[in-house]
Amino acid sequence: MVVIRQAVETDRERLATLMQEYIVKFCEQPAPSRKALTLHIKRLLNNPSYGIQFVAELEGKLVGFATVYLSWSTYYFKETAILKDLYVSPLNRGNKIGERLFKICLAYSQKYEFAGMTAECSSENKVAQNLYQKMNGKENAGVQYRFF
Repeated sequence: MVVIRQAVETDRERLATLMQEYIVKFCEQPAPSRKALTLHIKRLLNNPSYGIQFVAELEGKLVGFATVYLSWSTYYFKETAILKDLYVSPLNRGNKIGERLFKICLAYSQKYEFAGMTAECSSENKVAQNLYQKMNGKENAGVQYRFF
């Protein structure tokens, strides 16, 4: 049975491996150093004001993760959540793990009464877009620009 839970210190190495898979194989980006990955995970574990990670664990193996970063809403003067990464390893897709990871992120955002939660994904990622629409997400009218 798949367990969805908040990441803890003992997950750091396994989570770094899963994040590397996500970055390199799914996002097709250059591999970050192991040190950078583990430092990033440690930073989130030790500083909840930056964000939080949730993991999906099956028989002692991490098979998925979600990362929520925190920012602030100027309109509501409250924290807002940004679901930046949601990944399930290819062999474990089709079992509602992504949906369960999404729901725990949303529940976390609601529990702490954030101004809202937005989810980001690439314009090519139709699977993520379909999931977010299924979860009653509304596409933002704004456009994002990246400068570097």
